[in-house]
Amino acid sequence: MVSDKTVTSVRSSVVVDAPIERAFSVFTEDMANWWPPEHHILQAKLADIVFEPRQGGNIYDRGEDGSECRWARVLAYDPPRRVVFSWDISLQWELEPDPAKTSEVEVRFISEAPGRTRVELEHRAIERHGDGWEQMRDAVGSAEGWDNGLRAFATWLG
Repeated sequence: MVSDKTVTSVRSSVVVDAPIERAFSVFTEDMANWWPPEHHILQAKLADIVFEPRQGGNIYDRGEDGSECRWARVLAYDPPRRVVFSWDISLQWELEPDPAKTSEVEVRFISEAPGRTRVELEHRAIERHGDGWEQMRDAVGSAEGWDNGLRAFATWLG
């Protein structure tokens, strides 16, 4: 038996009525339109989210004042099946400069039919955030965490 206190990852999924290629491209290229706008750590109001579509790229927010916040590194980019990015956000909801203290998010796209795709997300290695990591797990695993994000993605796509 595994205690809830030892679970170091969060999983969420959604099925969308879209071909796998479209689901992948909307998730990565159109993030600014589906990502819940209140979920950012910029000081300014969110104007855009940029996803650099390559391994070694970044995901960053751009504020209306021109400020930028690079909150993720693209660790794997395998269109249209999979993308993995770091979660460079600390327990204080600020940028985490030490990659050893960041977690990662893997998103897989699985074609269920020509116009239907299952999107499976795993936010893992959350314990790397250090003492108190459970609060990050609980936040991203809450109804307002990844479940909310994937619902917003499905709504935008639909």
